[in-house]
Amino acid sequence: MLWKTGRRSQNVEDRRGIRISRGIGGGSIGIVLLALAAIFFDIDPRIIMQGSEILGGSEYSQTRTQPIPPGQEEAKEFISVILADTEDTWKTLFPEQLNINYREPTLVLFSGAVQSACGFAQAAMGPFYCPYDQKVYIDLSFFEDMKQLGASGDFAQAYVIAHEIGHHIQTLLDISEKVIAEGKYLNKQQRNALSIRQELQADCFAGVWANNAHRARNILESGDIEEGLNAASAIGDDRLQKQSQGYIVPESFTHGSSKQRVHWFKKGLESGKISDCDTFSTNKL
Repeated sequence: MLWKTGRRSQNVEDRRGIRISRGIGGGSIGIVLLALAAIFFDIDPRIIMQGSEILGGSEYSQTRTQPIPPGQEEAKEFISVILADTEDTWKTLFPEQLNINYREPTLVLFSGAVQSACGFAQAAMGPFYCPYDQKVYIDLSFFEDMKQLGASGDFAQAYVIAHEIGHHIQTLLDISEKVIAEGKYLNKQQRNALSIRQELQADCFAGVWANNAHRARNILESGDIEEGLNAASAIGDDRLQKQSQGYIVPESFTHGSSKQRVHWFKKGLESGKISDCDTFSTNKL
């Protein structure tokens, strides 16, 4: 992926090295919740809020005492460039395709744990977007975790960032608010099905970004598309469940199967149109 000469975003907030201390009111229950959340790479803010309630409303403190892990500076530069590229792309697409302006999110880098407007989160949860502060949160060690799952390459990493920005798109379009409101009246299985549609749409938006970014700035190299599709496949619920517990429970899916995630990312990648990412109206995902 051709990224090193790209513009750097000014919307990166570096909280690496800050140690978060917080009392855990929920004991082992809270720890189990966080462990279960680690199955997924980006976590629904509702789950974080639920985790925060279980853990209790205790105070937290933060001090910059932890050393920043070595070898992360290039990864930080990479994220800054990809974030800037999403800014440039969506600032063009919103007026062109939706006749509205785009509002840029902030991307927060953290180490180990972080406090967001959606609650307290640990790195094991993976990258996530919080609609309440409109920020993306990521611990750079996650990129090493991706390699262990067979999803390596710079475009695979860019896909993950673009997916989280996809959730920001949903917030700007009031989709996230509607999903959260509707979810209050659904049972667990129905909420999971709604969550899958939300996640697949974010995958599609990631593809829309890649399509338009490449046409505008020629950023993709040979093999990049395959990296992105492989990453989408690697983080399907079925594949993650098979790896983590040895069997698959489809009714517990919250992000979509590998096949579904590849399909919607590819659809956005081929189309480049926001309107083609309506996962909520289709009967076939």
